[in-house]
Amino acid sequence: MKSLITAVRAHEEAARFLAWPGDFDLDRGDHGEEVHLASGAALEGFAGDGAGGTFFFCGEGGEERPVLFADSEGCAALIAMGLPELLRLLLLAPWWRDCQTFTLEESHVLAAEYMEDMPDLVARRERAAAALGLALPTEGQALARLRDVALDVGKDFVLVLTPEGEPYDPLFEMGHRTAI
Repeated sequence: MKSLITAVRAHEEAARFLAWPGDFDLDRGDHGEEVHLASGAALEGFAGDGAGGTFFFCGEGGEERPVLFADSEGCAALIAMGLPELLRLLLLAPWWRDCQTFTLEESHVLAAEYMEDMPDLVARRERAAAALGLALPTEGQALARLRDVALDVGKDFVLVLTPEGEPYDPLFEMGHRTAI
């Protein structure tokens, strides 16, 4: 089976969509700070965003490993259980970081802002998903999954700034458990 990283690199339009509006660049995997998981599990930076954030694979294995995102401001969260889930989230809701309540209402407000600047966003998303062979869930399903992964599963994935021994702050607040 061909890897999704290879597929992204091979499909220019999908890579462009993931780069913007997805803010996901496979050439930016270096976090710039020494970090580790509190559990001692392996951590591998494999992509980044334009503001210095990093996407990490956690543990051993391939693209099915959990994905943690750490921003450049000292916040982190587990956001997907594998690369396919991450790419679905980036395709459906590239504004995911601003969805602090995980609601469709909040997402629709953010989507409207993106659509003003990119009226062909949905068509581009559909072409990128098809090029990568990804079936997309509904936006509500993607946000519910992000909430569950970040707030439930993610509590066992604590990123630590190694030199200080200090954990990163949560990217999402635990109080935001709003239903979709």
